[in-house]
Amino acid sequence: MLLGCIGDDFTGSSDLANTLTKAGMRTVQYVGVPDAPADTGVEAGVVALKSRSIPVAEAVAHALAALEWLRAQGCQQILFKYCSTFDSTPEGNIGPVAEALADALDARQVIFCPAFPGAGRTVYQGHLFVKDRLLSESGLQHHPLTPMTDPDIRRWLGAQVRGTVGHLDAQIVRQGPEAIKAALAAQEHRLIVADAVSDADLVALGHVAAESPLITGGSGIAMGLPDNFRARGQLAGKAGAWHGQSGPVVVLSGSCSEATRGQVARHATAHPAREISAADVMAGRVAAEDLADWAAAQEGIAMIYSSADPARVAQDQAQFGAVAVAGAIEALFAALARALVARGVTRLVTAGGETSGAVVEALGLKELEIGPEIAPGVPVIRAGHDLVLALKSGNFGGPDFFVEAAQRMETST
Repeated sequence: MLLGCIGDDFTGSSDLANTLTKAGMRTVQYVGVPDAPADTGVEAGVVALKSRSIPVAEAVAHALAALEWLRAQGCQQILFKYCSTFDSTPEGNIGPVAEALADALDARQVIFCPAFPGAGRTVYQGHLFVKDRLLSESGLQHHPLTPMTDPDIRRWLGAQVRGTVGHLDAQIVRQGPEAIKAALAAQEHRLIVADAVSDADLVALGHVAAESPLITGGSGIAMGLPDNFRARGQLAGKAGAWHGQSGPVVVLSGSCSEATRGQVARHATAHPAREISAADVMAGRVAAEDLADWAAAQEGIAMIYSSADPARVAQDQAQFGAVAVAGAIEALFAALARALVARGVTRLVTAGGETSGAVVEALGLKELEIGPEIAPGVPVIRAGHDLVLALKSGNFGGPDFFVEAAQRMETST
């Protein structure tokens, strides 16, 4: 294994695995830290953790355990992948995990770049934009677990770490690798937030990081990394065959992002849809077996969702507690996923990092094969002989994503 990756949630990890697969690396996504060695043909391993919203100390411990396994596989470089909207709190977990990894790897400088221009995420003058809006005005300020109220990634990261945070501005980045190297050499800071407004910027940053033991960012930061291994003649250049999957399909949406709520509303106009409210879940008025029976009886692409607007989410959190509500809904989706698969569902589409993580863990999945791309950052994933998944981050995909995902799951190219 050449490149070892640690993702802080399951949707983001599949996004990263998709990027590396498209760039020509034989990539496998692992669910949690494996308990056995990787296959010798794997060139990039992505260890998907569910650590974005857990206590800082636990997130650090999980990341270091993943690092230990990846180093045992012979990895020459480590990539810590987090969300392209830098989802975190002022306490962490991005900064503390990155610093712990840097200490373990004795990394002198570490680049931070969440940019993903293909999905509308760019970093300019240290500020994160979602399309034409600052992060704090994009709807992410209402995230139920990690509200992003400050678009200045330097300031947000600085609140989480012990060290100081530097900046690599867009004018330098667009000049290419040599200018970037010179600017980094002049920096006294260990942690460097890098601007990136195009894929070319990300590729240049990746090329500069060829000898860096650690790099961090969204999936876009990985665009230039395969070239480094290819230039050394280390890539086999072989891709596995992919075959599509037919059969019943169900959508499970727990994301409350603005994009997902729009996708849910659009899908519900033409397909069977059933909403589950936090109040009903907390009162025990909904059961996974009943919901699975309902979905199995529907024609077309049935959808079960808890996606709600920010005002309603805030009301539910005030009444029941944010952690309690999130835990109860995740537990319901987990049980529902098991029930659906038991009834013969072969295609599952999930929306939301926490929802996706709950589903993947509930199904006891260990290794995931990366298939064709549905939308930027979202591939089809094979989880077994007759089960495929689409794990969508909340803000990814177009208005008809759920239909597009169901169709893409059936294709063999």
